[in-house]
This record gives sequence, C-alpha cells and structure tokens, in this order.
Amino acid sequence: MITTAHRSPGWTGTATVCLALVVWATPALAEQVGCVTTEWKLVGANHRVCVESFADPKVPGVTCHVSQAKTGGVSGSFGLAQDPSQFSLACRQTGPITLPAKLAKEATVFSEDTSVLFKETRVVRMWDEANKTLIYLAISRKLIDGAPANSISTVPVMPWGGR
Repeated sequence: MITTAHRSPGWTGTATVCLALVVWATPALAEQVGCVTTEWKLVGANHRVCVESFADPKVPGVTCHVSQAKTGGVSGSFGLAQDPSQFSLACRQTGPITLPAKLAKEATVFSEDTSVLFKETRVVRMWDEANKTLIYLAISRKLIDGAPANSISTVPVMPWGGR
C-alpha cells in the first residue's frame, strides 16, 4: 500500500513563493548575437570572441552587450576550458527607462560561468542617485586568485522620445 505524506496547507503556497523569489532574483539571460574566430585550432573549436545581449531585468529600457573571449581547442569543445578574463561591456538606453519604486544601490544583472568550476563573468548594476545614472560594471570573479579585469558602462536616466 502506498501512502502519501501529509503536508500542511501552506506548503504549496510557500513553495510557490520560494520559486517566485528565485526567479525574481535571477540575473538576466543573454542572447548570443554572434562570434568571431580569433585563432584557428587544428583540433577542437577555434578560440573566439562572442557578443551577447541582455536587457536589465529590473530597469526596462536598458540593454547591455558584453563581449567575452572563449577558449577553443579540445578542452573548449567539451566545455572544460577556463575562458580568459577578457571582456568588454556597453549598455545603452534602448527605450523609455522606467525605474522601479525601490531600486537597490547595487544588484547583479548578469552572470555567466567562464570555467567548469569557480569562475564567472558578472555584471553588477549600481545606481548613482546624485547624477541620475545607472552604472554597469563587468567583473571576473574567481573563488581563489580573482582577477582585477573589469569593464564599465554608464546610462544616464533621461527622457525618451518626449516621455
């Protein structure tokens, strides 16, 4: 005989709220725009620089593009390579900017692993209220022996098309 565990009536609601918080706090997903080969490899994938775009998940009207070096070769083909901490970032106003009522002073808006373990490229949005400017900072994070590599882009919050 199969029995089912008894759950409190609020379990489903709690699970739904937890799932919503995870989705709400998740950085934006990027779309790949394209890649350019930087070094041809005889075996495995070529070394490349790839450009991805993503919209700020909390600030409609801002789109960022990040370019990143991607390691090729056999290890790169199998997803085992560690990509170098080489990237560039450009963020622009692409529509009317709508700031949320409460905008965190600092928040991660994009994150992508650049090695199998412990290394990522992260884009953090900062709010410079005094200058009414959004600042986007791309950094390379590594659990041990982090890199100072970074790139910055700013977006002044301005009217868009008469709005």
